[in-house]
Amino acid sequence: MITVVGIGPGDTNLLINAARQALSSADSVYGSKRQLQEIAELTTATCLLLPKKLADLKNIPHQNKNVVILASGDPLLYGIGNWAMTNFSEDIHIIPGISAIQMMFHQIKLPMNDCFITSSHGKTPNFDFLLQHEKVAMVTDSIIGPYEIAAEISKQNLKKIMFIGENLSSTEERIHKLRPEEVEKKYDMNVVVIVDER
Repeated sequence: MITVVGIGPGDTNLLINAARQALSSADSVYGSKRQLQEIAELTTATCLLLPKKLADLKNIPHQNKNVVILASGDPLLYGIGNWAMTNFSEDIHIIPGISAIQMMFHQIKLPMNDCFITSSHGKTPNFDFLLQHEKVAMVTDSIIGPYEIAAEISKQNLKKIMFIGENLSSTEERIHKLRPEEVEKKYDMNVVVIVDER
């Protein structure tokens, strides 16, 4: 049995009970170094680093075992859940987690009903399309992050406000509300919310 567990933005107090139960009954748990550190006190399973190539994960022993694969945030929101459902033939169980995007909206007290959600991980966003929306949430990476997004907003001469949430749910959490020209070059792991300036 393979279970993909969403561990949320990092604070284990935000885990749902089903995630805790899956971790406590697991025989082995796969995740990144950071993910495994976050859940270390919640499992007695053998903890293993995810292989560098996801394709190698297909070969993990899982017959007659409870195997957990960790996903940051929610597994089905730009997470490993989609990959796992495609690559494991047997029934796979997915346990949701609070996404960093959800966490960010709650921290800035902004409804997310009318939000366009996307990611810049491993791809270049279509900014012409993206910035037409009144409200956008984006999970960023080290290539296209807040500074690059701000530069594109300025290039298009748009009136937008950017909320940048770093290290959400951790003791190092920082949230910034900035105009594009105020955005600095580097931020820790972050989510960006872009809204029309009113």
